[in-house]
Amino acid sequence: MTPLQKLTLYYDAACPLCRAEIQFLSRRNQQGLLAFVDINSAHYQPETVGVSCEQALAAMYGQYADGKLISGVEVFAAAYARANLKVLAWLFSRKALRPVLNFSYRFFARNRHAISKICGPFALWLIERRR
Repeated sequence: MTPLQKLTLYYDAACPLCRAEIQFLSRRNQQGLLAFVDINSAHYQPETVGVSCEQALAAMYGQYADGKLISGVEVFAAAYARANLKVLAWLFSRKALRPVLNFSYRFFARNRHAISKICGPFALWLIERRR
């Protein structure tokens, strides 16, 4: 079995649900196979990544240690595998589910701030409570 490459996730820390997901994944990152960069911070360098801030706000992007970029649902499958969330990794990697998952994710990405206003505080509370 080939060892997994490290994966950097580019996320929107201004989105409470996004922050909750990153905090959850951070806690599951025992093998150190995930890194996290807020696209709103000085640490995000679009010219190096090859993804503008606008593109990064429109979809989830990840980058493997070898420089390969991935986006959308593929990022979640890869992140969940590295966080040892086998069922979620399996689910998000099913080709038959990709059209529905991609459609759902695009809807979420476009509306994440409105959705986060409703669900985000509770999600963050749950994550903080589990510390």
